[in-house]
Amino acid sequence: MTRTITPRLRTLVLLLLAVTGALLAGAGPASAHAALTGSDPAQGVVTDKAPTQVSLTFSEKVAMNDDSLRVLDPKGKPVQTGGPANVSGTTYAVKLKSGLAKGTYTVTYQVVSADSHPVAGAYTFSIGAPSGTVVSGAGPEAGGGVVGGLYGFGRYVSYAGFIVLAGGAAFVLGCWQRGAGVRALQRLVVGGWVALTAATLWLLLLRGAYTTSGRLADVLDLDLLGQVLQTKTGAALISRLLLLAAAALFVAVLLGAWTRREEGPEKRDLTFGLAIGGVVVAAGLATSWAMAEHASTGLQPGLAMPVDVIHLLAVAAWLGGLTALLTALYRAPADTPLEAAAVRRFSRVAFGAVLTLVATGVYQSWRQLGSWSAFTETRYGQLLLVKIGLVAVLVGIAAVSRRWTTRLTDPVTRGGKATGGGTSSGGATSSSGGTSSSGGKGNGAGDSQRVAQLARQRAAVDAARQKQLRDADPNRFGLRRSVLAEAGVAVVLLAVTTALTQTEPGRTEQEAKAATSSSSRSGTSSTSGALTLDMPFDAGGTDGKGVVTIDLDPARVGGNEMHVYVQRPNGRAFDVPEVKVSFTLEAKKIGPLPVNPDHITTGHWSAGAVQIPMAGDWKVAVTVRTSDIDQVTVSKNAQIG
Repeated sequence: MTRTITPRLRTLVLLLLAVTGALLAGAGPASAHAALTGSDPAQGVVTDKAPTQVSLTFSEKVAMNDDSLRVLDPKGKPVQTGGPANVSGTTYAVKLKSGLAKGTYTVTYQVVSADSHPVAGAYTFSIGAPSGTVVSGAGPEAGGGVVGGLYGFGRYVSYAGFIVLAGGAAFVLGCWQRGAGVRALQRLVVGGWVALTAATLWLLLLRGAYTTSGRLADVLDLDLLGQVLQTKTGAALISRLLLLAAAALFVAVLLGAWTRREEGPEKRDLTFGLAIGGVVVAAGLATSWAMAEHASTGLQPGLAMPVDVIHLLAVAAWLGGLTALLTALYRAPADTPLEAAAVRRFSRVAFGAVLTLVATGVYQSWRQLGSWSAFTETRYGQLLLVKIGLVAVLVGIAAVSRRWTTRLTDPVTRGGKATGGGTSSGGATSSSGGTSSSGGKGNGAGDSQRVAQLARQRAAVDAARQKQLRDADPNRFGLRRSVLAEAGVAVVLLAVTTALTQTEPGRTEQEAKAATSSSSRSGTSSTSGALTLDMPFDAGGTDGKGVVTIDLDPARVGGNEMHVYVQRPNGRAFDVPEVKVSFTLEAKKIGPLPVNPDHITTGHWSAGAVQIPMAGDWKVAVTVRTSDIDQVTVSKNAQIG
C-alpha cells in the first residue's frame, strides 16, 4: 500500500508547490501595507513660489532613513537638505534648498510600513510652470524582483515549519503518545523545526536587501544586517531564533527521553510539564509574527495581537496535526499501529481548532476590510474570499473524515487469531530452537543462527500479516484518502494565507484610494482651471477620521463655485455637524476670507460665488467639527488664478 500511494503523494505535493509559487509570485511589490494618503505640494500642483519643504502623509507610521525621501530637480539632482523628520503623527517632511529654479520636481520615497512591508513611489510637482525632466516617473521598486520572490518563499516556509513543528508535537503529546517512538513522526517534527530555523535565518539575511536596494548582492551586507537588527522586524526574527533554541530542547525531551519512561506518576508529571512548556514556546513563536505584522498596527492592536496568536495556534493544531495524522496513517510501522482512539482524539481537537479559527477569523476580517465592498473591490478582499472558500472545502472534507473516524475499527487489535498465531509461531520457534539447541551438541552454534534467522523471518511475516489486516479495513483506507485530500487543500490554503500577509489590507487600500483619487483628478483637470484638494483629517473621538475634498471651479480670480465632500476612510460619504472653509493669501496679507457652505446631501456641501480677489498661492483651510467637542482644521496651499 505504501509503495503505491507514495508516488501519488509526491506528485500531489509537487503540483501544490507549483500552485504555491504562482500565488506567491502574484504578491509582488504592490503588496505594501502603508499607503500615501496626502502630500504637500500635492501631485501635479503648480506652485507660484518654491516651497521650503516637502511633506508626505501615510496611512500608518513608517520607518525612514536619510535616503528614504528625496526631491530631484529637472536635471535629476537632489535638492533636499538633511534627512526626513516626523513632523506630526504619520506626516514626514524634508527641507528643501532655497532659491529653487522654475520647473518640474520629482519626489521619490522608499519607506518601511509599521507592519514590516516596504513602500515605494514617486510623484511630481512644478514651480512656476511645468517643464521637462530627466527623472523617471516611476519610483524605486521595493520588495520586488528576485529578492522579493525569495523573501516571499522564506515566509511560506517559515509558516509551514511552525505549523508542522507545533501541530506535530501537539498531535504526539495530546493524541498519540506512542507516536513519539515512530521514526516517521520524529522526522516530521524535527523537519518542522529545521525548516522554521532555516527560514528565519533566511529572512534575516534577506531583510536588508528586501526593504532597501532589492539587490541580491546586498544579502551579505553586514551594515544592512546591523540596520535590520535595530528594527521591529529584526527584533522579532531574533526572538524567534532564541525561542527555537528552547523548542529544540522541548523536541529532544518529547521524542527522546520521554519515550523511554514507563507509565506512572513520573511520566504523567513530565507530560503535564511538556504540555505547559510546549504551549508557552508555541505561543512565543506565534507572537514573533503578531508583533511585527498586520496585528501590530491599525485598529485595536492591543486586542488584535493576542487574537492573532490564538489564530496561529489554532491553525497549527489543525493543519499541523493533520500532517502528523497523514504521516501516521501511511508510515506507522506494523508493530506501532495508529489506534482508532488517537484518531478520535485528534478529531475532537480539530473541531475545537476550527471553531477558534472561525471566531478569530471573523474579527480579523472585520479589522482588515472595514466594509463589505472591500471583499470585491480590493485584492486583499478577493484573496480572503479564496481563503474562505478553501476553508469551507477543507471543513467539508474534514466532515467526511469524521464519518470515517466514527466507523474506524482496529483489525490488528480485533484480529486476535492472527496476532495470536504470530505469537504462537514465535513460541514454537523458541521451543524448537531450544530443542534443537539442546539436542545437538556438535552443531549448537549453527542451529542457534538458523533459529534466529527463522525467528526474524517469521516476525517479518507476522508484521506483514498485521499490516495487511490493518490496511484491509475499508474505514481506515477511506480515512487515509480523505486526510490526504485535506492535506492537499491545506497546502494551497497556506499559500493563500502567506499571500494575504503580503497584501495591503482592504481597509488601508480603500482609505488610500479615497485620499488620493481627487489628487489624480487635480493633476488631469489643471488645464481646465478646476482645482481639487484632498485633506485627511482626524478630529479624535468616535467617527473622527476621514477625508475632506474641496472642489473649486474654475479656480480663477473672481467668482468660483465650491463643493465640499466629506468621506470616511473607506470612501463612503457621511455627515458631520459643521464644515467651514477659509482662504488666505499670506504673501499679500489677505484673509482669512470665510466661506460657510450650505449642506446639499449626505457628505456634500456647496457654495456659489466664492470670490477670489487676486491670483496667488492661497492657503485653503477647512474646519471639520465631528461632535460637540471634537474639531480639527486642516489646510493646503494651492495656486489660484
